[in-house]
Amino acid sequence: MSDEFADRMPAGVEEWNHLLRPYAKPATAASLLQLAVTLALLVAGFAAMLALDSFVGYWAGLLLAIPTGLFLVRAFIIQHDCGHRSFFRQRWACDLVGRCLGVLTLTPYHWWKSDHDWHHASSGDLARRGFGDIDTLTVAEYKALPWLRRFGYRLYRHPLVLFGIGPLYHFLVRHRLPFGLRKGNGKAVRSILTTNLAIGGLLFCGGWFLGFGRFSALWLPVMAVAATVGVWMFFVQHQFETTYWAEGKRWSFVTAALKGCSYYRLPRALEWITGSIGYHHIHHLAARIPNYRLRRCFAEIPQLREATVITFRQSLSCARLALWSEDQQRLLSFREALA
Repeated sequence: MSDEFADRMPAGVEEWNHLLRPYAKPATAASLLQLAVTLALLVAGFAAMLALDSFVGYWAGLLLAIPTGLFLVRAFIIQHDCGHRSFFRQRWACDLVGRCLGVLTLTPYHWWKSDHDWHHASSGDLARRGFGDIDTLTVAEYKALPWLRRFGYRLYRHPLVLFGIGPLYHFLVRHRLPFGLRKGNGKAVRSILTTNLAIGGLLFCGGWFLGFGRFSALWLPVMAVAATVGVWMFFVQHQFETTYWAEGKRWSFVTAALKGCSYYRLPRALEWITGSIGYHHIHHLAARIPNYRLRRCFAEIPQLREATVITFRQSLSCARLALWSEDQQRLLSFREALA
C-alpha cells in the first residue's frame, strides 16, 4: 500500500461506519426474493435426490447431496444475516426467519448469534479466544502444554478432523447440548432446547412420510456437505498465513477486520452460492451490510481492495497452518513452528 493511499485509508471505526453506512440498508423485496429462491432450490435439490433414489438408486440420489448441501450453505448465510439484523429492517422478522432456518441448518439461532457476536467483537484478540472461533494456540502456548494436550491439539487441527469429523460433531452433537455456554446466557439454553424440539418434529414428519432410514440416509449427507463447506469458509477467512492476532491494548477492531479477515475470491457461481461471505473483511467492518450488497461495496470503495486476497487454489495451503508465531507475526504449520 502506498503512503499516499494509506493517508486516505479511514483509520477508525467511526470513519469506516460513515463510509459504509449507505450500504447497510436491507431491501425487503431483495431479501424476500433471495429467501424464496434459496428455499426453492433447496427443496428442488432434495426432491431430485428423492426422485433419483426412487427410480435409479440410492447412489444416484447421493450425487445431488453436493449441490443440495451448497443450497443449505446459502440458507445458513441468510440465517447469518438475520443474526446481524442485516436481512430485514425489523428485528422480529430477522429473528423469525433466523429461528426457522436454524431448524434446517441444525443451528440454534440465538445460541449461535450470541457466540457469533462475541466472535465479531473479539476476532484476532489473543486475550478473548474461545467463543465463536476456531481454537488457535500460539507457538509458546503449544510448547508449554503436556504431551497429551499437544497431541489433542494436533488431532483437532488435522484436516480430517477439522473439516470432516469436526463439523459433523459440531452440528449433530455440540449444537444439541446446552453446556459450555457463557454464564447467564439463558436465552441460548432455550434456543438450543426449542430448536432440538423443532428438529425432532421435522425428523418425525420426514420419517413418517419417507421412512426414517431413507430420510436420514439422504438428508445427513446434505448436512455433512453443508457443515464441511461452512467450516472451511469460516476457517479460510481467518486462518491464513498473514492474518492478525494481538492482545489487550494492542488489539484493534479495524486492523482485525482489514488484516485478520481475507477476501476469499471465488468463481462467481460459488460467490453467489456462499452469499458473498468471501468479502469477509467488509463483513467484519460493517456486519449490518446485507450479503447481496457486499460485492457492490467492494467495487465502489477502493480502500477495501487492499485486503488479503486468497484464491481457491491458494486457500488449500491454509489447511496446514496451526500455530500463531508472536515473534514472526504469522501463522505457521507444526513443522515450521517446531523446526
